[in-house]
Amino acid sequence: MKYTKLGKSGLNVSKLCLGTMNFGVDTEEKDAFRIMDAALDAGINFFDTANIYGWGENAGRTEEIIGRWFAQGGGRREKVVLATKFYGDMSDKNDGPNSGPGLSAYKLRRHLEGSLLRLQTDHIELYQMHHVDRDVSWDELWEGFRIAQYQGKIGYVGSSNFAGRDLVKAQYEAKSKGLLGLVSEQHKYSLLTRQPELELLPAAQEYGIGVIAWSPLDGGILSGNALNPVAGSRRASDQTRVNKHRAQLEAFAGLAKELGESEANISLAWTLAHPAMTAPIIGPRTMEQLEGVLRVVDIVLSEETLKRLDEIFPGPGGEAPKAYAW
Repeated sequence: MKYTKLGKSGLNVSKLCLGTMNFGVDTEEKDAFRIMDAALDAGINFFDTANIYGWGENAGRTEEIIGRWFAQGGGRREKVVLATKFYGDMSDKNDGPNSGPGLSAYKLRRHLEGSLLRLQTDHIELYQMHHVDRDVSWDELWEGFRIAQYQGKIGYVGSSNFAGRDLVKAQYEAKSKGLLGLVSEQHKYSLLTRQPELELLPAAQEYGIGVIAWSPLDGGILSGNALNPVAGSRRASDQTRVNKHRAQLEAFAGLAKELGESEANISLAWTLAHPAMTAPIIGPRTMEQLEGVLRVVDIVLSEETLKRLDEIFPGPGGEAPKAYAW
């Protein structure tokens, strides 16, 4: 495994981040335990989750599974750089009028305490806002994060699904308060979702914010299984979107065959090639899926390959405003 700094922080994390969204949903607890053990053995020390994973009335289930895995001991908790998120509705009747999605010092405190209990830990290395909430002031948010950091309950603050302007605002307000600010932004980015190249990625790079790519396989469309889905799989029921991109996917499959590499690994290696990238999130449902992507960190795509990928999956043309203006 290879490692890099998490944004401008001094924290070293693996260049692959283990996503846990499937745990307790598509992946049973015993299999989730095996995947986490194997990831740790392979050198992946960066695990990402969220308080709402498990979804709906089962929100929190994924964190509980991770907590029970930590409770087995063996240095599991100490070896993991743990990231979780808050924003969504936890379906807690005690939240009363403060239920529903959003960010606030109230939610930050209550949902952080809930995550710590479920995860069976007293601290979280990276606490992330799962979505932007422009109705809450940065004065309120940064004070809430400062208190949590002072208490030793969180180490660093990250964001997810923020726009470039939100990153700039967050860093400006943090600097005015003498705070480190955001160290990461978790954002959707893939060969089929390249809009972040306009504003988000340049802003993150300029402000020292490490980008963590979620859905780097774009919901599995880039996994290599979309053109020939297994009966009953999610890809088999999503052929409308597959058909929309069929010509691109066929060209991509041809390139992958030439390179002797899987479409999934090429897609992940491509995200890692961006200078703002810290790690793409891999979300294996099985051990086989995990084992198949471990060598991604050693794949170096040539300039010719990157050019051909641009031809198959055209981006916005560069950064704003040069992408669309003189």
